[in-house]
Amino acid sequence: MGTDRGLNADMLSAIKAGVLYFAIVFAAGFLLGVLRVTVLMPRFGELPAVALELPVILLISWNVCRRLVAQFSVPAMASYRAAMGALAFGLLMLAELGLSVLVFGRSWPEYLAHYQTAPGLLGFAGQIIFALMPLGLMRQQRRPST
Repeated sequence: MGTDRGLNADMLSAIKAGVLYFAIVFAAGFLLGVLRVTVLMPRFGELPAVALELPVILLISWNVCRRLVAQFSVPAMASYRAAMGALAFGLLMLAELGLSVLVFGRSWPEYLAHYQTAPGLLGFAGQIIFALMPLGLMRQQRRPST
């Protein structure tokens, strides 16, 4: 158990890591999204394009998450890792909504309706995995070495 000061510093580390986790993965996802829409979707359709993009962005997410957890020394405790993932997820959802409405001219209901499609559900599943990665990394870090 740390002191109140230590807990605050640990939470600040989780917050910083969460913001950067979102920003880096969002930027990578934006670039991959451009490739998905311009190259993959015209050739394969929306669902196969999302299915091809998903493992790439999840691999990027995992590597970014690992590096940021180490860089910011986010403690291997569920509360800090969950805070990091939840913050990154919330920022991701807000950024996607903003892009959808402000850049692509979709309404709020149109944005939500996309999550009722197979490509939307697959993408959302990937976003949930993205949010859980800091916790998953914690589990991996606790495994004993052989």
